[in-house]
Amino acid sequence: MDQAVILAAGESSRFWPLNSRHKSLFYLMGRPIIFWNLKGIEEAGIKKVIIVQSPKEDVKEELKKFNFKKLKIKYVIQPKPLSTGDALWQTRNHLKGPFFLLNADVLNSKEILKEMLKKIKKEKKPVLAGQKTKTPWLFGMMKLRGDRILEIVEKPKKGKEPSEIKVVGVYYLEPKYFYYYQKVKKNPHDLEDALSAYMKENEVKVALIKKKEEETPAFLKYPWHLFNLRKYLFDNFLENKIEKSAKISKNVIIEGKVYIGKGTKILEGAVIKGPCYIGENCTIGNNSLIREYTDLENNVIIGAFCEVARSIFQEGSTTHSGYFGDSIVGKNTKIGAGTITSNVRLDRGEIFSEVKGEKINTQLKSFGAVIGENTFIGTKVNIMPGKFIGSNCFIYPNSLIKENIKDNTILKWKEN
Repeated sequence: MDQAVILAAGESSRFWPLNSRHKSLFYLMGRPIIFWNLKGIEEAGIKKVIIVQSPKEDVKEELKKFNFKKLKIKYVIQPKPLSTGDALWQTRNHLKGPFFLLNADVLNSKEILKEMLKKIKKEKKPVLAGQKTKTPWLFGMMKLRGDRILEIVEKPKKGKEPSEIKVVGVYYLEPKYFYYYQKVKKNPHDLEDALSAYMKENEVKVALIKKKEEETPAFLKYPWHLFNLRKYLFDNFLENKIEKSAKISKNVIIEGKVYIGKGTKILEGAVIKGPCYIGENCTIGNNSLIREYTDLENNVIIGAFCEVARSIFQEGSTTHSGYFGDSIVGKNTKIGAGTITSNVRLDRGEIFSEVKGEKINTQLKSFGAVIGENTFIGTKVNIMPGKFIGSNCFIYPNSLIKENIKDNTILKWKEN
């Protein structure tokens, strides 16, 4: 029970426009998401981790910045992003005995693993983590007899749910799982197909997560799921601290739990209402308002007379005056004065976003924009709720964004 596999090799295609790298490398509170996963694994007592990554090896490169004293990390390449089952298959010659399997974006790995370890010690059988859900059609669902899992049904239709328990994405398996994987037809859900085949001939138990679904971080599939992950980190790990080298000017108001990093400047008249995370070498301009659950990574500049609420800015992004509500901005994006992310529909209904040509109900009533990296946005741009702007774009001033903008787009004024 001292080894784990983390799957971090997919294309993260549904995470566009933030998918220039694997989604687990997105930063929250000064660390990539996979860091928080590894930290929890280490604290749960696991000693060896195999990380499956793509040929880009971006995960290995990013994690060189961090030190895990009690973890021995090995990297394995998945040559092509065929499926999660294929990603796990790449580790078969590196595993000795039973192992844990986790998706790379599991933030609460420590509490899940500790719950599973109790079940494993009692049952001495393979175990899957499960949790009650109100939206079974979005997940792999367990067919159960008592605490024994009989089958996994992937995204059942409404009214056809085998139970109310979803697969959380953390597994404890035996190496003989690979025997069953070899036999199933290869497809995007072949990991679950192999598990179902395995379960027909072997007992697999469920370890139920006690916390409610809304109290735990969501599975990271779409960009807006970042809001839930951010809330979990803020509520559980945010420090109330101002680093000594940060410079706080006169007439600044700071309320609630707020972290302000080294070298950051908060200029006159700014108001910060926590919980908020502000990284290193940031600048918050005069008379700006930074509101609850905002995450500003290193080297972010928020100009004067700007309001930022419940938003996430990645490293090196800057903006002048404007309003940014429930929005996500990628690395090194520059935004002109007067830009507004509209984050609420006029009818106050739930907001839909387009992902890979499909209209998805985000189930959010407040959701602004998602903007990729290295994009330049001119002054007085208005972005409608739930719209995405790709990476490496140029958006001319006074533009109205009513639909998604693809990567590498130059959006000019329309001539009369």
